Amino acid sequence: MTIFKGNKFDERQSASAEAKRALLAKFQSRPPADDPKMLALAEERKAIAEAREVRMAKRREEKAAEQARLAAEREAALAAEAQRRKEEELAAQEAARAEALLKLKQKAARDARYAARKARR
Repeated sequence: MTIFKGNKFDERQSASAEAKRALLAKFQSRPPADDPKMLALAEERKAIAEAREVRMAKRREEKAAEQARLAAEREAALAAEAQRRKEEELAAQEAARAEALLKLKQKAARDARYAARKARR
């Protein structure tokens, strides 16, 4: 069971008034906006915000430079891969030509042997 506190209306009203006075005193004790301390604090906050903006801009520039470097590396890798494929294709074509030439020479030698055998008969 809860215990009933016999708060009377005037006790509640005075407690509410005291809370309002404490809240008002809190805001009245705050220095005005043109106070030197408040101005110094505002300048300090402004300097901190400007320094943060400078750092963020520097980070953005570094990130953009890094992305550009990575893109250039990817482009160079793709170009190197394309060059390697082209060289492999040329080597394969040269090998095919050499093989075809070898087969032609072998056929010519075989035909010459056949012709020599026919001439001996």
